Amino acid sequence: MLERAEEGLFAENSFDETMCSALESEMADYLNASDRSMKNIVEEKDKIKTLIADISHQTKTPVSNLLLYTELLKEKEILPENREYLQAIQTQAEKLSFLIQSLVKLSRLETGIISLYPKEQDIKGMVEDIAASYRERAEEKNLQLCDNSEHAMAYFDRKWTAEALGNIVDNAVKYTNSGQIEIRTKQYELFTAVEVEDTGPGLNENEISEIFGRFYRGEEVQDKEGVGIGLYLSREILSQEGGYIKVTSEKGKGSVFSLFFPNACRQNG
Repeated sequence: MLERAEEGLFAENSFDETMCSALESEMADYLNASDRSMKNIVEEKDKIKTLIADISHQTKTPVSNLLLYTELLKEKEILPENREYLQAIQTQAEKLSFLIQSLVKLSRLETGIISLYPKEQDIKGMVEDIAASYRERAEEKNLQLCDNSEHAMAYFDRKWTAEALGNIVDNAVKYTNSGQIEIRTKQYELFTAVEVEDTGPGLNENEISEIFGRFYRGEEVQDKEGVGIGLYLSREILSQEGGYIKVTSEKGKGSVFSLFFPNACRQNG
């Protein structure tokens, strides 16, 4: 009975009248319930996939049009007081676009629509690319962005890990007003870590346990741009790669976000 259930072929509906028949009957009820639950899960995932596709398709054009017409209006001569409202519309449209894109990515990860394919590779190239893409933004705020990473082999999916690390560096640049941001690598026996240290506002002790929650935003950044989903998405990505993320921080003294990726000996173990 168990062997047939493992093969997905369980369909028992009658049993011999022996002393074991009661046990067989209980086992059959359990396996039938498990089969129904699995079918329900598959159906729900299919519904979610359809919903995500609909949301992505139906919102893409309206949001794009909002941004397009906002840009066109900004080229026209309008009253100064109206220009402020126009900027507000553009900001909210960009925020909505970012939120929709983030939710679609997150939902696809959580429902298994998108799978990660980690492989052993040098992490330095990815770190260099991320640092280069955010350096101009950092310089605009008079921040020094230092890439002190070294060559290190680890198991990770290049595309999605770049997304996760980019979220961390993006936050560091966004919320740091003075000082510097340093990206470095550290190797341990089982993991390779990428650390992002900033000189931003830091976190209260109670915020550290909440920071990776969905839509959570710290006390010091409520008036800043963002929707509070980037850190949650980063954690989900690393978790699916067999890694994890943590933060150490002190109020007024900045933060260090550490992304841990399994290395060769852990993966082979």
